[in-house]
Amino acid sequence: MPTLTKLYTMDEASQHNTKDDCWIVIDGKVYDVSSYLDEHPGGDDVVLATTGKDATDDFEDAGHSQEARELLQSFCIGELDPSAPVIPELEISSKKQPAVNSQKLQDLTKQYWAVPVAIAGISVVVGFLYLRKK
Repeated sequence: MPTLTKLYTMDEASQHNTKDDCWIVIDGKVYDVSSYLDEHPGGDDVVLATTGKDATDDFEDAGHSQEARELLQSFCIGELDPSAPVIPELEISSKKQPAVNSQKLQDLTKQYWAVPVAIAGISVVVGFLYLRKK
């Protein structure tokens, strides 16, 4: 018979990201490690840096012992909801916005066209004068 477990979204888990209330997600399971932060050999900042995301790779890369893996199981409070989107949807910005910046650039170019032309003209005159002196 399957064990019933509470399901959490990544958004719910990511809200628990302080030293007093710290949840992490590893291998699709949600762990409340708040009470263990002070005892963590790598320091609490290492664990706090993994909140709000899937910390599986971070956990595996640290080379935890079998004893650490067994200890982790004692902090399990549920599983990640597989039906919930893991990555929040990004807001799509309007394509009209760059056109405004483009229009401003065109207006400035029309207004100040004489400046680069004058600089180029002065450069040419100075170049000719320099060559005549030789």
